[in-house]
Amino acid sequence: MLNNHDEPLATAQCEVIRKAGDVAPFPSGKITYLAPLPLPTPMPPYGPHIGELNDVYMDFGLGQPEAFMWQMTLGGPFATSFSVLFLFPIITGFLGIIFGYGQEAIWESMLAIFEEARENILLTGPFTLLIGLGVWHHVHKKRLSLIPTRFNRQRREACFMPEGATEPVFVPWESLSAWIIEAKGATQFGIHRQYGMGIGFHHGETLTSLEFQCAGLELAFSHWEAIRGYMEYEVNDLKSIQDLQELQGPDDPPHEGLHTFRNARARMHQQIREGRRSRLSGFFWYLYHVMTLWTIPNRLVEWEVRRLERIGKQVLPEVMREWSEPLPEEQWAKPSEELLRLSEQVRQMHKRQPHRPITQIFAEVCRRG
Repeated sequence: MLNNHDEPLATAQCEVIRKAGDVAPFPSGKITYLAPLPLPTPMPPYGPHIGELNDVYMDFGLGQPEAFMWQMTLGGPFATSFSVLFLFPIITGFLGIIFGYGQEAIWESMLAIFEEARENILLTGPFTLLIGLGVWHHVHKKRLSLIPTRFNRQRREACFMPEGATEPVFVPWESLSAWIIEAKGATQFGIHRQYGMGIGFHHGETLTSLEFQCAGLELAFSHWEAIRGYMEYEVNDLKSIQDLQELQGPDDPPHEGLHTFRNARARMHQQIREGRRSRLSGFFWYLYHVMTLWTIPNRLVEWEVRRLERIGKQVLPEVMREWSEPLPEEQWAKPSEELLRLSEQVRQMHKRQPHRPITQIFAEVCRRG
């Protein structure tokens, strides 16, 4: 989940000009800057937080709806209720047979477990479902009202809507700051490490930024590389940065839906025929999807995507919609000579020293100028 920050900074901090490769330590970790300037990294791009992407702009926000959210919201309560109502009595019956109880005693114990489970499920089942629907509704409302950070590669600008602002702020792409956060702390279970990635800019004494947690350091780099790659015309579609399971065909839409379900099922059958997957794993594939209501989650994702496309665009300010219109190619902004020169130096140095941390390469290249 993205976190929006609008933080006042001390004047001395604002006067510090950060650049790629700079490191700012703090008591429990450090912040490593990747921009400005946005130099290339060797990590593959990955953009789960990226929503719409086309030839003109890319939205960086909550990303696309996922079928897994609906599987847990609807299928979770259903699967739990089914297991408690039917599997628990069956397990009780097997235990009775193992311990040598009589048929009547086994049947009575199974009925008792079923009746007890039914009474509890009538209370907990709807309550769990309401909690899941409440979480979905909260996220869905946020998607509808969120004004994403938009990157326009034809203009080479980023558009931010700071919290409480009435008009968006347009920031030159090459002046945008980006950073990786590494932090660690001691808990009763050992050393706990946390990673995050952020982007932002200074206006006056205020830092406007977006930050979110990442599962690992490499993922944090990959999130930034998806943004940088798009702005430098190296990433041109969502499939290449989101479809890690390769469940979308050439003509499929970029979001999840019925097509991803059918593609996953066809690939599973193909793997079984080729001997790369067992029939038992195929059985559990079907069991999982039956317990999560088959294709209903995928159909609900398609409905949610259509609703977001129809309603979500209405919240954008008019000036932002005009800024997002395509430009004639002769008016497209060009990368600076400095960015091109330093980017080529980074690539050449990384080729010569592939095991050297990319942030050290950034620092050396920027130091040399």
